[in-house]
Amino acid sequence: MKLYYSPGACSLSPHIVACEAELPIELIKVDLANKLTENGEDFRQLNPNGYVPLLILDDGNQLSEGPAIIQYLADQAPDKKLIPAAGTFERYKLQQWLNFISTEIHKSFTPLFNATASETAKELATSILITRLDTVAEHLSSQPYLLGDHFSVADAYLFVTLSWGQYVNIDISRWPALARYAEKISERPTVQKAMKAEGLIE
Repeated sequence: MKLYYSPGACSLSPHIVACEAELPIELIKVDLANKLTENGEDFRQLNPNGYVPLLILDDGNQLSEGPAIIQYLADQAPDKKLIPAAGTFERYKLQQWLNFISTEIHKSFTPLFNATASETAKELATSILITRLDTVAEHLSSQPYLLGDHFSVADAYLFVTLSWGQYVNIDISRWPALARYAEKISERPTVQKAMKAEGLIE
């Protein structure tokens, strides 16, 4: 399998999940500014949307969109228990969290990274983001992970989005539950492995 990524982007979550699942993947770095891979390929020929992550299977099948990719990867290693079984209510709870992270947290960060976004747009995005993080912090104040006692793919995704706060002046230490949560996940050997591979830590 090939995983197209950009360091620290949302593609970090499938990278973490692949490490957790002990799945062999080939990492291919993408320069999102010029849409070229480290091999000189035009990334838009692979993913017309021009953004990561993109997973290409050995049989040529492709998956884009992080929430879909991390579910697929976790399902390849059911013994790792990174995701509830398909068809169970817990699986739908996981999908609920993935949708929330994707649409309410991830997308609220987007204007904050956009140099052309107006200050009004950024202020609105920050306001929404703070409200959504309030919700997550309250949830995590009474349990270690989003689904309870066990780390799941949703935690990998949330962890990555929380890490972006440092770049846009969203200090997660204002939410002690989120700060503890992020610190705990950052210490997982698989997370350390993925972050080192992407050059995010030494």
